[in-house]
Amino acid sequence: MSLVDRLQAARTTTANPAEALNPPGAPPVPVLPTAEPAGGQLLGTLAKAPPTATSDALAGIKKRAAEELTARLGSRITDSSLDEGDVRRMVREALGAFIDDEQVPLTPEERRRLVREIVDEILGLGPLQRLLDDPLVTEIMVNGSERIYVERGGRLHLTGTSFTSDAHLRRVIERIVSRVGRRIDESSPLVDARLQDGSRVNAVIPPLAVDGPSLTIRKFSAVPLTVEDLIRFDSISPAMAQLLHACVQARLNIIVSGGTGTGKTTLLNVLSSFIPDDERIVTIEDAVELQLQQEHVVRLESRPENVEGRGAVGIRELVRNSLRMRPDRIVVGEVRGGEALDMLQAMNTGHDGSISTVHSNSPRDAIARMETLVLMAGMDLPLRAIREQIASAVHLIVQLSRLKDGTRRVTHITEVLGMEGDVVTLQDAFVFDYAAGVDQDGRFIGKPIPTGVRPRFVERFADLGISVPSEIFFPAPHKTGR
Repeated sequence: MSLVDRLQAARTTTANPAEALNPPGAPPVPVLPTAEPAGGQLLGTLAKAPPTATSDALAGIKKRAAEELTARLGSRITDSSLDEGDVRRMVREALGAFIDDEQVPLTPEERRRLVREIVDEILGLGPLQRLLDDPLVTEIMVNGSERIYVERGGRLHLTGTSFTSDAHLRRVIERIVSRVGRRIDESSPLVDARLQDGSRVNAVIPPLAVDGPSLTIRKFSAVPLTVEDLIRFDSISPAMAQLLHACVQARLNIIVSGGTGTGKTTLLNVLSSFIPDDERIVTIEDAVELQLQQEHVVRLESRPENVEGRGAVGIRELVRNSLRMRPDRIVVGEVRGGEALDMLQAMNTGHDGSISTVHSNSPRDAIARMETLVLMAGMDLPLRAIREQIASAVHLIVQLSRLKDGTRRVTHITEVLGMEGDVVTLQDAFVFDYAAGVDQDGRFIGKPIPTGVRPRFVERFADLGISVPSEIFFPAPHKTGR
């Protein structure tokens, strides 16, 4: 039972606070005198205070603890030269001394919880820190200070966690964005940023966010997922994994397509893991998220404009600059503007093996999406010329979808064959079998199945000495009993 619950029970069930604070089996907790406490002992009057006073008193302790720590430790709390573990240990020791000085009547468990909450408030992200530390939480959505949702297992859940006020939430947002050199204020009320572990952050504040500040954090695993993990999660089949490994080894240009939250970045990480260690890789992202394991990697990150409205460096400039960096592979986190044209030109001018992602709902939509993005470059190109660029540059489209049961699956592996008239022709090598239906729990039973069509680029595998069994492209024969 928490301290607050036990204090409330003392008010409602008995006139003797000692009885309520010491239920059977619980360690004894001293009860402070009802007289006005001296020296800031705020919990002394909680047993006779209304419920709101209890939380106010605890909030007051946290606030004064933060002020006391700032006075005692000063700039050492934010000193980047100190190890994070040393800073946390230093803060915990100072907090212990503060609680002892305050003579706060807490059980060992309550003391640990109070210390943890104050440390999270000073060094972490306040009430969000425990959600970030929960390995089962994949996404955190804050709709104003009072409503925090999380995603677990592909499902949304409302938590009982909240911020004390919009100002409290605003301080946490500013702490996040300032760590990566971004800013958020009334003149720039929305921002994309990242946490130190690579988790993606989006924040919007008033006047754009009408009901108070909004914060969305998409967490990434501390340990990057491998292709074996995706196979175990049924996101991809072993035959698909074998084909994609061969495609990366053969330096085919690959576009990973999918909607928001379908796992494009995760799959991009997996595909990048197939790149040989002796190749030079240049990654380009809006906010650094990729977790490549190779040694020879150069990571580039775009930069927003400063307070004066200058100094912005976009993805397009980084793509153009990367061509001068002698890359063996160019990996673009996502194309969402005119950089699509520069990416296609790079793929068409000797930089084979490039990989990128695009937002779309199907392989055919991915082609149309890239056409639109190229037009955003401001070049007055005829549509046929753009399609010829796409058909020549892109070899493979890998489509990801997030199904109704919350799972993320690779639903298409599609070869780009070329042009037929004014149309870019596509050919599926693997598709997801929706016809299998769902089980009693609503989970899709279907698996990705081969279409029986052998991609043309398999001939390139043979020229490079890459072996792929032909049977992976053909459905397994149905066994019939006699």
